[in-house]
Amino acid sequence: MSIDTLAPSDAAAILENEVRELVRRRALDPVRDRAGLERLVADAASDYTDRATRGLVPALADPHDAARAVVDALGGLGPLQKYLDDPEVEEVWINSPAKVFVARRGVPELTTTILTAAQVRDLVERMLKASGRRLDLSSPFVDASLPGGERLHVVIPDVTRDHMAVNIRKHLVRADHLDHLVRLGSLTAHAAAFLDAAVRAGLNVLVSGATQAGKTTMLNALAGSIPAGQRVISCEEVFEVRFAARDHVAMQCRQPSLEGTGEIPLRRLVKEALRMRPDRIVIGEVREAESFDMLVALNAGIPGMCTVHSNSAREAVTKMCTLPLLAGENVSDRFVVPTVASAIDLVVHLDVAADGARQVREIVAVTGRVEADRVETAGIFHRLTHDQGGDLVRGDGFPPGEERFARVGVDVRSLLAGAR
Repeated sequence: MSIDTLAPSDAAAILENEVRELVRRRALDPVRDRAGLERLVADAASDYTDRATRGLVPALADPHDAARAVVDALGGLGPLQKYLDDPEVEEVWINSPAKVFVARRGVPELTTTILTAAQVRDLVERMLKASGRRLDLSSPFVDASLPGGERLHVVIPDVTRDHMAVNIRKHLVRADHLDHLVRLGSLTAHAAAFLDAAVRAGLNVLVSGATQAGKTTMLNALAGSIPAGQRVISCEEVFEVRFAARDHVAMQCRQPSLEGTGEIPLRRLVKEALRMRPDRIVIGEVREAESFDMLVALNAGIPGMCTVHSNSAREAVTKMCTLPLLAGENVSDRFVVPTVASAIDLVVHLDVAADGARQVREIVAVTGRVEADRVETAGIFHRLTHDQGGDLVRGDGFPPGEERFARVGVDVRSLLAGAR
């Protein structure tokens, strides 16, 4: 076959093979030494273009795009890398090799990217290589962090019908303080001032909402109000929470080994956090029995924050009254319900609007009282309906712990009345 009959894709494949050989000869790690890889590819592409002008190799359709594709193939995630590099893309998921989706600003769309089953397997193996976590028939699910901070979740057949189901969730740090959420339109300046004072005063905050409602972003923004001199211990399934506390220790869970040993669940992390002299505890998300250990920590006087999946603030409180029952038969609602009422102070509930925008739907206070086995709550802020303007407005509720606000120099009554 002559050079003239080769397609541009063949030229790109030749360039990639040449670069792979150079990487092998120079013992270059393309993942860890991204800058070195980019220099190597730039030199190789320049040399290839020079040979193409002399008719020695087929010409590249676009040398710049070809070089970028080689860098992505060797040092990134190949065809998916452009979505990870796109600041507008929040999540990438693969339902089948021919169905690759992304979400931009909360709105999903089907991409034009088409992969093969072999490419999907190769991408998953490459992503898991850095995490040290495994995926096989005995462990068909995996939850891991990528080197760039993205969260990976994979399910393999025969749990799925035919193909691997892959989700890559990017944590876009659009807000590391409550003021940033005000600029993004998620909440008002009045509500942000109240939440900032509540965190500084040491109130325990539960952030609730559906998947992709912005719970982790809200947790990061709330953590930005923690006083600088305090020691923060965070516990998560995989690392997602990021905040700039000066004294911060982050811990994540660990899956069991091939022998079934060495697993570290979230419950263990919460227990260990109590031995690390915390001034604050931040838990990425509670789903099961770890909620009991969190309640014990909060009831011991250590201020904390966490997230939970729910459809409303009221449902979040109810869920916190039932999840701890999973901790064992000796845990009863007679202990859990009053503990929730006394340990949790605020619930910040988030929602996703029809256009994909994340918004604070309501901020609810837990008053500390229990009536007929039901924890009493009071609305501090709530969002009006679209027909009413959709604004986040002040309710008639009042938060607990007025004396805690006073200790940090905040007159919470004046603050809620609108004085700044």
